[in-house]
Amino acid sequence: MRYSFRVRTKSVRETISIGRALGRRLSPGDVICLSGELGAGKTCLVKGLAEGLGIRGRVVTSPTFIIIREYKGRIPLYHIDLYRIGSIDDMRDLGMEEVVYGSGVTAIEWAERIRDRLPDERIDITLKWSDIKTRNVEMKAFGQHHRRVLKEVLEDLRRLAGCSRRL
Repeated sequence: MRYSFRVRTKSVRETISIGRALGRRLSPGDVICLSGELGAGKTCLVKGLAEGLGIRGRVVTSPTFIIIREYKGRIPLYHIDLYRIGSIDDMRDLGMEEVVYGSGVTAIEWAERIRDRLPDERIDITLKWSDIKTRNVEMKAFGQHHRRVLKEVLEDLRRLAGCSRRL
């Protein structure tokens, strides 16, 4: 059974806030799968994840050309970008399975490219443009641990919305 919800963001800052709320709740071994069109805010959300894990979000950049970046925080963050991956074999050569099933948090951009290889327990996040300024962010939890995490994130976002009236 999965758990899901949607929120809208109207700025990069709000997208980062969602990632930050999620990052504060993550544990070693958690996998976050990000999907959405180019420029929809996947890397912005990962910047927020990093901040929630105690990593300066400003140091986070898209690993499009190097495929995997590691950031040190209270839990290591492995940021993977599959935009330029040609095949599943390319990923094996990079040692991606060791990263995904390791002791850090793994955020995978363009995760839909390996949908059949993703862990059963994970969080899927899809970002879509609603209009020029607004993104729809859909979050789905697979597994009991991730359902609990997303429920707590939703509570955090509701509290933030009550303060800022933005989410």
